[in-house]
Amino acid sequence: MKKIKWLLGILLLALVPMLQSCDDDGYSIGDFSWDWATVRATGGGGYYLEGDNWGVIDPVATSIPWFKPVDGERVVAFFNPLYDMEGGKGVQVKMEGIQELLTKPVEDMSTEEEAEEFGNDPILIYQGDMWLGGKFLNIIFRQELPRSEKHRISLVQNKMELGESGEPSEPGTFNMDKDGYIHLELRYNTYEDVTDYWGWGRVSYNLEKFFPTPKDSWVAPKGFKVTINSREHGEGRVIVLDLDHPVGVPEAAKDAHSTSSIR
Repeated sequence: MKKIKWLLGILLLALVPMLQSCDDDGYSIGDFSWDWATVRATGGGGYYLEGDNWGVIDPVATSIPWFKPVDGERVVAFFNPLYDMEGGKGVQVKMEGIQELLTKPVEDMSTEEEAEEFGNDPILIYQGDMWLGGKFLNIIFRQELPRSEKHRISLVQNKMELGESGEPSEPGTFNMDKDGYIHLELRYNTYEDVTDYWGWGRVSYNLEKFFPTPKDSWVAPKGFKVTINSREHGEGRVIVLDLDHPVGVPEAAKDAHSTSSIR
């Protein structure tokens, strides 16, 4: 019996390198990665992801067959990379999990009534926790959790400010200043419903309309300047997001998920 156990032990030791060995793309069985990504539905329940870091993420196997893709929705994807795609455009993976992200458009703020609804309560965003990726502006933030009513977090173009003509800028136009940046405001409304408990919130805003298509004659902005009412630094804090110097997805973005408490 001891001899049999000894032989089994030797066999298992011999198999370990095979189980841990890398394929031609350098990935190992059990490798695990994650990314913020945009869902691209292909019909019939099929989909792929456009990852901010990984590029195209093609799920050739999955542990979450119940996932229902919504085209254009942002998610945090967890996966086992298997093979690089031809041309280095992405990776084929086994999906291990997906967390849906609150995904919103940029809205216009044109009246005092809209400004009141958007609110302007202080918000706590740590350095590096607002970034550009996949033509989205992405944010993770600390949130005083509500008792009953979800807080509202909005990215707006302030159309109430006077333009060069001395008149408010038109709804639907872009607030691109002479500095070449799109100027936006992050508005947060707690509806005065807060508790002593804190959690994380996360949200992605679609910026695609601020990027020209091949048919457009105008050029892309240098980036975005986002004004916030910062809990740490006060009202009027401006965060600059430069397209030429992207920040990248912070490590904290993997686990922050109290999005059920915001809308």
